[in-house]
Amino acid sequence: MTLIAIFFPFLSFLLRGRIFTGIICLILQITLIGWIPAAIWAVISLQNARADRRTDRMIRAMKKNNP
Repeated sequence: MTLIAIFFPFLSFLLRGRIFTGIICLILQITLIGWIPAAIWAVISLQNARADRRTDRMIRAMKKNNP
């Protein structure tokens, strides 16, 4: 998924269900200069989404173990 975020930043957003963000990223990506910021934005967004899922799993596990 990280390679998709680097080479096709807009597709990374679309695959994660972020349609409006994907369209904005595609507009940015159309310009050659905008490709690098779009790729960085997609990779950072992907990493943040993974961190959020990891945090949610830890919170659920902590709630499950506490009476």
